Amino acid sequence: MLDNRFDPAAVEDRIYQSWVEAGAFKAGRPERAGAEPYCIVIPPPNVTGSLHMGHALNNTLQDILCRFERMRGKDVLWQVGTDHAGIATQMVVERQLAERQLPGRRDMGRAAFVERIWAWKEESGGTIINQLKKLGASCDWSRERFTMDEGLSRAVLKVFVRLYKDGLIYKDKRLVNWDPKFQSAISDLEVLQVEVKGHLWHLRYPLADGVTYEHPIAFDENGQPFEFETRDYIVVATTRPETMLGDTAVAVHPEDPRYQGLVAAGAKVRLPLVGRLIPIVPDEYSDPTKGTGAVKITPAHDFNDFEVGRRHSLPMINVLDAEARITLAGNEEFLAGAQPGAELDAALALDGLSREAARKAIVALMEERGVLDRIEPHTHMVPHGDRSNVVIEPWLTDQWYVDAHTLAQPALAAVREGRTNFVPKNWEKTYFEWLENIQPWCVSRQLWWGHQIPAWYGPDGSVFVEETEEAAVAAALAHCVQNGIITDAEALELAADPEKRATLITRDEDVLDTWFSSALWPFSTLGWPDETAEVARFYPTTVLITGFDIIFFWVARMMMMGLHFMPDVPFKDVYIHALVRDEKGAKMSKSKGNVIDPLDLVSKYGADALRFTLAAMAAQGRDIKLAPARVEGYRNFSTKLWNAARFAEMNGCGRDPAFVPRNAESRLNRWILSETQKAGTEITQALEAYKFNEAAGAAYRFVWNIFCDWYLELAKPVFNGNGGWKDETRATTAFVLDEILKMLHPFMPFLTEELWARTAETGAPRASLLALAEWPALEGLEAPDAEAEIGWLLDLITEIRSVRAEMNVPAGAQLPLVLVGVADEVRERVVVWLDTLTRLARLSSISFETEAPAGSVQIVVRGETAALPLAGVIDMDAEGARLAKELAKAKDDIAKVDAKLGNADFIKRAPEEVIEEQRERREAASERAGKIGEALARLGRAG
Repeated sequence: MLDNRFDPAAVEDRIYQSWVEAGAFKAGRPERAGAEPYCIVIPPPNVTGSLHMGHALNNTLQDILCRFERMRGKDVLWQVGTDHAGIATQMVVERQLAERQLPGRRDMGRAAFVERIWAWKEESGGTIINQLKKLGASCDWSRERFTMDEGLSRAVLKVFVRLYKDGLIYKDKRLVNWDPKFQSAISDLEVLQVEVKGHLWHLRYPLADGVTYEHPIAFDENGQPFEFETRDYIVVATTRPETMLGDTAVAVHPEDPRYQGLVAAGAKVRLPLVGRLIPIVPDEYSDPTKGTGAVKITPAHDFNDFEVGRRHSLPMINVLDAEARITLAGNEEFLAGAQPGAELDAALALDGLSREAARKAIVALMEERGVLDRIEPHTHMVPHGDRSNVVIEPWLTDQWYVDAHTLAQPALAAVREGRTNFVPKNWEKTYFEWLENIQPWCVSRQLWWGHQIPAWYGPDGSVFVEETEEAAVAAALAHCVQNGIITDAEALELAADPEKRATLITRDEDVLDTWFSSALWPFSTLGWPDETAEVARFYPTTVLITGFDIIFFWVARMMMMGLHFMPDVPFKDVYIHALVRDEKGAKMSKSKGNVIDPLDLVSKYGADALRFTLAAMAAQGRDIKLAPARVEGYRNFSTKLWNAARFAEMNGCGRDPAFVPRNAESRLNRWILSETQKAGTEITQALEAYKFNEAAGAAYRFVWNIFCDWYLELAKPVFNGNGGWKDETRATTAFVLDEILKMLHPFMPFLTEELWARTAETGAPRASLLALAEWPALEGLEAPDAEAEIGWLLDLITEIRSVRAEMNVPAGAQLPLVLVGVADEVRERVVVWLDTLTRLARLSSISFETEAPAGSVQIVVRGETAALPLAGVIDMDAEGARLAKELAKAKDDIAKVDAKLGNADFIKRAPEEVIEEQRERREAASERAGKIGEALARLGRAG
């Protein structure tokens, strides 16, 4: 006998263990050797990570598809694994060392520190994997991979070396996002833009050689200047005065009339404090409508300035060190062109200052010298490291780069040709924009944890990129002999002595960006570079499910690497899911205190309730507003199904092996079987189209509304009577309940698996776990005559209930129903369903007339007219007035929202969640107005 209620906490671990013991999630099961393969690779979570709501959504959607396709008989591989997460992991272990007052990484040395990280990984790095199991993820855990596994490391080495030898990896001096705390380059994804209240310093850069020009200071109504002053300086504005020491030009727009004469004359300015002469260059980067239209150019400390510097072949002068301190003494690039004297001495005195201290000192020096024009308050966005929380420095340094532009061309073509499809399709535009404007990809990181770059440097600085140190030594020996650095005899001696050989070359200390190894994920996890059976069977993978924020960082790079090293795209479809926000639509963040922990919800409501909530709200292209109350609501859905199964059990609805659905005779049973087939088809088609919310919605409506609320309600008299349909109805109920468990299993695996086992306790044993059962594929159960009859009955009851609610009919009032001029077929239905109609619609009587009585509200159901005489039950005039007032209020609400949404200033300034809230208010008000209008129409009044 089923318990009174379903207790997720009591069964989830037990059920999960039963799946694992049965090998339910393993790809390559013997019975599926000839089945169609289906593969999803998990976006590898950081080994340092713990489950957050984004993970919960992402993995729920993946699991729904994997369970769905597994039940459809496919050979499913959900490839799981974790990412080594360079900075994050190194930071965790460094913090741990500090907390335990142990030597830091530099004190213990690289080898010992990396060994310490591996120990931490083995001990604590599997947290998120265990949490995914709590969610019900059906990954093939026997194939779990890690981006620094031996096999994946071989793949990384092979890819790096081949790209280098193909001319697609090279070393270059360019600007990077430099984190002064970690002293490493970081990716754009690891940079947070933080709004800061700062200042805008306007500085006067004096023109050299006594040059002057006429600068406009007054303008007429047409914007034409009519008053000028003679200036021997140009004013530039900056939020970072400390970088002016590295300025190598002033840029003005080529069509700005204020400066065209200066540009034509080749005028220069003399950089304050330094004395360096720098040119005035014409460049469209300068905006003539902002400030003076002139901007200082510091190519080594600003990404935009770097591009201007490249266009005009400007020197690139780095005036900060790796810790973001001023470095001038011995800086040959800085000193080149500097003018010796007191000014330069004042600048050199700044050496070693932090950038913050240098900023104050430089402003003071500029003010002393009369070249500080003015200071304005200025709120602007400043980049910060997402883990270090320090200001990120655009810094000029030597790094390894991938020629992403070349690799991007096949990746662009693959999507344009439809070999890979984005869902929703609008994300293709984002993908194209990023790849069409792609910059070289900086893949080196100044860390110790990660894949060390396979590059070695010889005695003359030559670089040898090979998969092994032995190969690098051989290449270095050949190079040194060929170039006369060593003799043949010395080469032989070095080759024979490993200790001496090790002194010949020095390995690059940098490691690779973690995105480099994860870019290989779809094929490295399958065993590439070996020609494994898994590569042959599961590549390309079927679909990738991921968030929009890593389309560029991960999706695009997997496309580039897959197309360069494999014969095909890495996946056929890319489903981009939206964000999970709080119930007000705000982005979740620790600082706001609005983060919802998915494991708390699992603990409180069960994994099934959370999973179904996320699926039901995962509309394509729309963010999810998650409130715990929604999860509680779907927990109630679990309870509804559990109670339906208990009701079936109490009424003797056991599985009948002899039951053949097509042979059912009762119209009620034929109707529910037809609806079951329809629901299965609807859910299948929605999942095939990645419309998770539509699939969940179809399942919910069928289970709650059609099966529980209608079918079981209509079947009660059959169960309680002695009619001829009792056995058939019991068998039908048990059959439909089985189909429901199958349809709901991808969404609610724990509840359905438990019911699958418990409902078989008294009957024939199940052939398999529900996780391996066949997906519903019903055919030939259409029953138009049964649908016409039962559908009419349900629609009539529903309409009567709606009228009662809309017209404020007292709950206890029993109303007469008049059927007006209906066909004989309808009369026959009424006779069959008289008791049900009167009970469920709360009717006092049912009669047949040729005209509707006066004072009645008419409703039309499937072409047949029915009337509810309400005169005497409600005040018709008062009700009409009430509804008219409600309609006016709804229209007023719509007008207020329209006024806001039509205000360009509101749209520009309001937070995204506020705008979305207004749109939802309008939608709700519009729906309310429509229903009120219908009610007024029933009263014969205009809406």
